[in-house]
Amino acid sequence: MGKQFARIEPEHRAFIERQKIFFVASAPPKGRINVSPKGLSSFRVLGDTDVAYLDCTGSGSETRAHLMASDDKRLTVMFCAFEGPPMILRLYGQGRSLMRGTPDYADLAPGFEDVAGARQIIRLSVDLVQTSCGMGVPLFDYKQERGSLVRYWTAQGVSNLRKYWGLKNMKSIDGLPTGFVPDSMAPQD
Repeated sequence: MGKQFARIEPEHRAFIERQKIFFVASAPPKGRINVSPKGLSSFRVLGDTDVAYLDCTGSGSETRAHLMASDDKRLTVMFCAFEGPPMILRLYGQGRSLMRGTPDYADLAPGFEDVAGARQIIRLSVDLVQTSCGMGVPLFDYKQERGSLVRYWTAQGVSNLRKYWGLKNMKSIDGLPTGFVPDSMAPQD
């Protein structure tokens, strides 16, 4: 049965820290809902109502566009137990995008591995934690992280990373602006 909590309890934190994958859901006031899988050991519990994840360059930037377009900045992060006892844990709250190159990003960056292609840290102020049984989630064996994304952006270099952000990360699939400023965000050559 589902249970709700006002904060991340110690057993929730332990569960989150064991997971290899999580899912982020966001939506603009009008337009498509986005759900993205994340990994690369990029999630951090910062406090009992504060979490963050390092967001790497991908084919779009829906989460940032949705956070910029909505007044309530709502964001949901979901974890599922793919091994061991079944459980689903969702974190609900308000998100903020901390762009690479900003003081807010710099403040949190030491808590993450420096990953080629990292473009922002998404921070979530949690106002509700919900757990549910997860008995319908199949069991999977974790094999390893994919190194493809990090290898790709390492090989591309900073100049091509900036170009890619300018081409692919300036608008959402619904045409919403992301506010990316590629030249000010990328690490120095």
